[in-house]
Formats: sequence, C-alpha cells, structure tokens
Amino acid sequence: MQKNNSKIKNDFGKRAYLYALSIINLIKQIDNKNMSNNIIARQLIRSATSIGANIVEAQAGRTKRDFTNFINNSLKSSNECKFWICLLR
Repeated sequence: MQKNNSKIKNDFGKRAYLYALSIINLIKQIDNKNMSNNIIARQLIRSATSIGANIVEAQAGRTKRDFTNFINNSLKSSNECKFWICLLR
C-alpha cells in the first residue's frame, strides 16, 4: 500500500512538472509584444509553475495540515491557470 502511495505522489509531481513545461512552451509561441498578451502570459506562467511548487512543498510538509494547505494552494493555482488560458483564447 505504501509503495503504491509513493508512486501516486511521484506521478502527481511529475504531471505537474510536465504541465508547467507545456505552459512554458505555449507561452514561447505567443506574441508577447502585445501588452495584454504579455501580462496574461506572465500570470499564466506564475500560476502554472506554482502548482508543482506547492505539490513539492506539500510532500515535504511536517503535518497533515501543512499537506492540506499546500495541496489547496496547488488547486487554487490550477483554477487560476484555467482563467488565464481562457483569456488567451
């Protein structure tokens, strides 16, 4: 059981990492000379990279409360990403 939990944690972190990389690659394709695109792109990068950073912090948390708080922050960042991606469309 514990081995399975470790695999899930590693997969979760890896998926967040790959998501951040895909957002970074997306941003490279956007015309950042447009001021509004530039602002949205910066916000999107911040929120996308925040997801993985909060997952790493959650896994290193000392208490269940730490874990829960960081996972909730990660969820908030993912919701924020949805908002910025919709604006970019």
